[in-house]
Amino acid sequence: MRIRVARPDDAPGVVALRATVYPYLVRGVESTRRMIAEPPPEEDWTAFVAEVDNQVVGWVSAERIGTTSIANVGGINLLHVHPEHRRRGIGSGLLTAATNYLRPLGVRRVRATAQPEALPFARRHGYEPSREVRYSALDLDQAPALPEPPPGVRLHPIVDLDPHLLYAADVASAVDEPGDVPVDSKSYQSWQYDVWDNLGLDKTASVAAEVDGEVVAFSLVKRDGDRMWSDYTGSIPAYRGRGLARLAKTAALHHAAANGVRVAYTSNDEANAPMLAINARLGYRPVASQWTCLAELT
Repeated sequence: MRIRVARPDDAPGVVALRATVYPYLVRGVESTRRMIAEPPPEEDWTAFVAEVDNQVVGWVSAERIGTTSIANVGGINLLHVHPEHRRRGIGSGLLTAATNYLRPLGVRRVRATAQPEALPFARRHGYEPSREVRYSALDLDQAPALPEPPPGVRLHPIVDLDPHLLYAADVASAVDEPGDVPVDSKSYQSWQYDVWDNLGLDKTASVAAEVDGEVVAFSLVKRDGDRMWSDYTGSIPAYRGRGLARLAKTAALHHAAANGVRVAYTSNDEANAPMLAINARLGYRPVASQWTCLAELT
């Protein structure tokens, strides 16, 4: 077994491993390849793989979280090992590599994620569960009806938008998003990389609701073949309570289904009651859960 820094040509193996462990996550090979080759700006991002007989059997990424005003916070993301290679020290080795990478960056508090069955592993390494994240799926064989927007509201695909308008709406809607750290310091450069220039973003299916030239709600679709990920759906605070987030998401699902998507996945913090209610009304069914876990580096 060898643990090393991930390379762009690891992308097919990384995606195959992720599909085995997290079948409800959606990120394609080319999007993964680009992330490894051209890491996110402002986040000191890196990734490690575990290799056995020239096969990728484990993965973890690590970053300094740059989208929050809280200092010295890092993330250890999606640490996972192929089921046939567990209980051999691979997970611990990956966690050590990620931790050793973050410590010289000045990171003192770390957020990680764990599936429920991995919580004993997390606790043994000093991580305590913090928040539950729920994953849901929706079959799109019968697309939801395309809603009629209320007077004064215009729905259109984001491909027609000035991206700065969508960025402004994203920032405004994310300020009070439930989570361990606030998302209140996202630069346009970081957003452009993560959202607008993401190779998986379907700008034709993703939908924005616009009022008087301002984006007031939106729903983003990231796609890999006939599977999609509802990356983020939100509305700006001044327009909440009017059903515009559900309107945008329903329209996005309709457009995605019309272009060959057959199943949609999404995730929500357990405290995000408004989005959980929207997803329930749209017919999403629970498929999995994970926990965010927190630890202090010494």
